[in-house]
Amino acid sequence: MKTAIQHIQSQLQGYYPETEIRSFTYLIFEKLTGYSRSEIFLNKNTIFSVEQQQLIEEFIQKLQKQVPIQYILGETELYGLVFNVNDSVLIPRPETEELVDWIRIENDRNANLSILDIGTGSGCIAISLKHEFPNSEIAAFDISEKALETAQSNAALNKVEVIFSVIDILNAPDFAEKWDIIVSNPPYVLENEKEEILPNVLENEPHVALFVPNNDPLLFYRKIALFAQKYLSQNGKLYFEINRAAGKATVELLTELGFQQIELRKDISGNDRMIKAILGSNILIPDSYL
Repeated sequence: MKTAIQHIQSQLQGYYPETEIRSFTYLIFEKLTGYSRSEIFLNKNTIFSVEQQQLIEEFIQKLQKQVPIQYILGETELYGLVFNVNDSVLIPRPETEELVDWIRIENDRNANLSILDIGTGSGCIAISLKHEFPNSEIAAFDISEKALETAQSNAALNKVEVIFSVIDILNAPDFAEKWDIIVSNPPYVLENEKEEILPNVLENEPHVALFVPNNDPLLFYRKIALFAQKYLSQNGKLYFEINRAAGKATVELLTELGFQQIELRKDISGNDRMIKAILGSNILIPDSYL
């Protein structure tokens, strides 16, 4: 294992910072051996098989091409759960974990809630919420059938039941039901922000889940808020993950539409990142939205 550590470090030097290379090394060894980080340290004299050495070489080559480590290993963690990931879904971020935690803290975990996740991708939000709200019924929409295949596999992996549906929220059909909570982490990166995106994200993660037109940055928030007006139960809650630059604009949008008790929260890095709003009785739809 010592030799493998030195080899990985030498091959990735100049591609990534030392701290990141160290993290990659642990993740690779965890994948190959099933050891935890402390067990890796205790078993540092382990000799890898020929097959394991070949896998290490494949991992190194992909890392040199800036493929995200989560895609290389095929999995990642969020909220203490393991999720399969591939290039049909976004890699779950820590900010999304903060959003899940906000919902968990504010709502009764033992209640029989009806919760909808719009743009579920890997299913990380919906599955994490089902894990935290076992008595609740969780539904999840996504436009991508491939993404939903991954989400289904993740629900099975984490032994929870979520109702997944292929739905384009920009052209959603009518529904007979209503939900107590609607949550979404929709596309919010502007097309003209592509230059600011790291190559490993831009060249590997699905653009349909990332980008929104420059001339309509709140497209998904507006559509989802209008959907929530129709399909949230009275005093139901709407939660969004947002572009850090769009906090004020999203609050203004929700205010115009008659939502109440709107709260904008920062993430752990101090960026505007999450919004909660409650559906009141004064539903408003400005003429410009019709």
